[in-house]
Order: sequence, then structure tokens, then C-alpha cells
Amino acid sequence: MELKRKLAVLADAAKYDASCASSGSHRKRDINGIGNTEGMGICHSYTPDGRCISLLKLLLTNVCIWDCSYCVNRRSSNVQRARFKPEEVVRLTMDFYKRNYIEGLFLSSGIIQNADYTMEQLVLVAKTLRECERFGGYIHLKAVPGASKELLLEAGKYADRLSANIEMPVQKDLDDLAPEKTLREIEDTMADVKSGIDDAKDLSKRDGTTPAFARAGQSTQLVVGAAESSDTVILSKAEALYNRFKLRRVYYSAFSPAADTDSKLRSKPITPPMREHRLYEADWLIRNYGFAAHEVTDGLDGGNLDLEKDPKVAWAIRHRHLFPVDVNRASKSLLLRIPGIGVRNVQRILNIRRFHRIRLEDLARLNVTLARAKWFIVTADHNPDVFRLDHANLPDVFKRRAVQPSLFEPDVPPVTVVTGEL
Repeated sequence: MELKRKLAVLADAAKYDASCASSGSHRKRDINGIGNTEGMGICHSYTPDGRCISLLKLLLTNVCIWDCSYCVNRRSSNVQRARFKPEEVVRLTMDFYKRNYIEGLFLSSGIIQNADYTMEQLVLVAKTLRECERFGGYIHLKAVPGASKELLLEAGKYADRLSANIEMPVQKDLDDLAPEKTLREIEDTMADVKSGIDDAKDLSKRDGTTPAFARAGQSTQLVVGAAESSDTVILSKAEALYNRFKLRRVYYSAFSPAADTDSKLRSKPITPPMREHRLYEADWLIRNYGFAAHEVTDGLDGGNLDLEKDPKVAWAIRHRHLFPVDVNRASKSLLLRIPGIGVRNVQRILNIRRFHRIRLEDLARLNVTLARAKWFIVTADHNPDVFRLDHANLPDVFKRRAVQPSLFEPDVPPVTVVTGEL
């Protein structure tokens, strides 16, 4: 198969992997090398669904010995198969970079022969780019579950980020949909990567150098909607992974049946993209706003997030007894729970109120989203909207209204635009 056709097949096959962010890495540039992971070295572009991309995103091969029902590249699928040689991926990466098409490489793969052989091939690509081509751009490699610790530690020397996709939050879901996988094996892989990151940080503290192992950390991905697990289960698993392995990100991928989807999943309805979006918002609350996973979904019907309201607003409405909050007296942790006020503005409020009492006009100058915040706060001046906090129709105020018409295909449903901090 010619290289161009391989590229078409394996670039398309890689589109289902969402865990490909390129932020958070710092790599010293070789004076005679090429590429950069920071500053103007990374230029982002955006897909119609809002995902940020700047990487050559490929599978080394879509041949796979595993038969995961939710994966279009599973063993029993009828998709066209292809496989790159490691030197072909190196050539493509350098050619694309020199033409300013991409700023780095995201490389995953189906499992060929076994986990160790697949990981060896991925490492060979990264090693060749770094040592032979002196490539200083961003590299994201898949950490293949079950690969030896030695190979994972070698991968971390050359890759900026590693990711072992866990896909399902509980073992029962894997048993049903991906019988060759186990949570224990995947989490053992994450533990090996974390060990390498920790050892590199300890060494850097002793000799004052930049950590030389997976500088951008590790990430993972959860598929949403292929199994019956609720958002409560999914977010609880994500929280546990953050706490145990110090992941940089957990990515959520809404399952959508395709032409080559396994027959037992083909009849499943398309997972609403808004569900994926709400999970990202809830994940942000857990990582940055001091929420626990069980708080975000507590009291929700079926354990799933409200698609009509962002998770912070929905939580505040369910816990109206905690409001209104006096922005001139409340603690930082309570200010973070007010809808419409983000992390940076909470710190600004704490700084400003040392000098004078905060009024609504002060919050407006800070660009606080008063359309959401005003129902839940008390300020130094009169705020009439706070008296409607207990009204039964308050939830209707926050239902989605802003809809952007599609700029692409006329039969594609419109995409709801959600902006601003939570």
C-alpha cells in the first residue's frame, strides 16, 4: 500500500482517541535541532466540534489482536487495515513539520503480536525522531497496557506525554465490551509511568535540571455511553485516577455507533455531545473548584448530569439552603461554589475586599457572569434578584437558550455554545 493511502487510513483511524492535548511540556531545544514544544512552537487549530488540534495524529497500525466492541479497529471489524513502518512515521512527521502543517506527533497503535512488541515499535519512532532527526517538538505516545516497565521508562525519555486509555470505569463494563482488558493491568501501567515521573522529579530536585521523563505527565480516556455506567460512576473513577496517579487530564469520548460498530452496540442511541461537554465541566469542578465527584452528581436522577444546566449551576440550585453567599465575608472555598465566578475572580475578590466592600458594579468590572451569579450572592449594595432564590421557577432561568446555527451541513443539529467560567 502506498504511503499516501496508509496516511489516509491510519489518520482516520486515530480520530476516535480524544486524549491528545499538547499543553504542559517544556523541552530544551537542541541548537542544531528542529521543533519546539512551547511559545510560538505550538500553533493550535480547532475542529468544528471545538477540539484543539496541532499534532500529526496517527495510528502506527489499525491491526489489533484485541476485540473491544466499542472500537472500530477491533479484531472482528471489517475496516481496511494498514500499517506504517517506524521510519515512515518519522519521515511523515519531519515532512509535515517542515511544511508548518503540524507542531508535534500523537502516535497510538492497535496491538500487534503483543503489548511489548507494540510498545517497542512506538518507542523506536520517538527515539529516531529525538536522536537521529534531533526533533524537539511535542511527542505523545500511547502507553500500551501490559507493556514492561522497562519499555515504559524508555518511552518516557523521548515522549512529552504518555497515555494509557482505561476506556471503562468499572471492570464489569470491560468484561462485557473488552474482555482482553483488565482495569488492574491498565492501572499497573499508569503506576509505572507515575513511578518514572516521580523518580525524574526527585532527580531534578537534587541536580537542578528539568525532569527528563514525560514532562507533560500522563492522561487517559473514558468512553461515555457504550456501557450503562452513569456519570456518577464515570466521575468517581476519574477522581480516583487523578488522586492515585496524578493524571494531567482525563478525556471523555461520547460513543457513537458507526458502520463497523459491533452488532451488540449498533442499536445503542448516539450519546448526546452535550453529555460529554457536561462531563468536562464537572471534571473541571473536581480539579479546580474543590468539588468532590459525589457532590457534583448528588441527588441527580439516575446519576447523570443535567444536560440543560452546567454542573455548578445545577449543584447550586439543588443546595439553595447554602445560599445566598456574602461575597464580602465568605471563605475562598464557598466563593468557588458560586455560579458565574471563576477561580481567578475569586482571588481578585479576596484581594479587593481587603480595601473596600464589594458591590455589584465591582463584580461587573471583573467580568463576573452576573446572569448566573446574581441569584446566589449578597453584595454591599441592593441586589433584588437574590430574593428570587427560593422561587420554584428559578431552574428555568438557566435552561440553554443560546444556539449557534451550524456552519457545516444543513442537516446537522445545531451546537449549543457555552462560554465563560463555571
